[in-house]
Amino acid sequence: MMERSITRRSVAFFFLLLIAVIAQAHEFWMQPDKFLFSVGEAARVNFMVGENFTGERWKVNPQRFIRLDHHAASYSEGLIEKLNSGQENSIEVKLEKEGTHLFVMQSTNAFTELAAEEFNEYLKEDGLDDILAFRQKNNQMDKPAREFYSRHTKLLVKAGEKSDDTYKKVVGLPLEIIPVNDPYKAKRGDAITFQVLYEGKPLQFAMVKVWNRKDGITFTQNIYTMKDGTIETRLSNTGSWMVSCVKMVPAREEGADWQSYWASLVFGY
Repeated sequence: MMERSITRRSVAFFFLLLIAVIAQAHEFWMQPDKFLFSVGEAARVNFMVGENFTGERWKVNPQRFIRLDHHAASYSEGLIEKLNSGQENSIEVKLEKEGTHLFVMQSTNAFTELAAEEFNEYLKEDGLDDILAFRQKNNQMDKPAREFYSRHTKLLVKAGEKSDDTYKKVVGLPLEIIPVNDPYKAKRGDAITFQVLYEGKPLQFAMVKVWNRKDGITFTQNIYTMKDGTIETRLSNTGSWMVSCVKMVPAREEGADWQSYWASLVFGY
């Protein structure tokens, strides 16, 4: 009986831990079923949230979207009206034009409150050294934190054999990641550069995470931006790639201490 009781408690603890991990999941991105399409083929885009470039589909609520756009060459369209609430957590878009296609999503603010230790660990994990230093200087390391956060994510896919300059289109997100080189012209082993913009200006000395997921294994690099907001990495593998970054500032609205902006860019082969 005692062994069964211990087992039940262990299982209950495991599920509570799992729920806590999911609740604190950081990364948000758009994930297609594949990255390379034929012209005229429909691309299904899933909205994902999780850690380590794995996660769960985000339950879609159109009211959480400020924008959801599709860009191809000189063409662009809004997609929010095509979203369905509830369990339909993906969207399908027909890729009529040959070349590079860019999907852009921006969310409204959400709110979270974290205990002091959780918040401090989160700052360390995501390279938010300036906020951590502020808390240390102002004797706030043992204080909980209230935070507004919003998501800003981009996805690049390709239809047909050709790619074009759509990959480097600046769409005006508060925090935005732009490839300097065309990911779909790069070959395995090539160097590729990305620039991070915050409010339209290069974001200096910010930690950027570069993720590659292939055959169920995720590889991660942490790289700090240069003065011009750029980082350089190498395409060491095929599979799915994500570049992500976080910027945090004092909250500009009442109700929270901090405002964070989360950006991601996904592409793959």
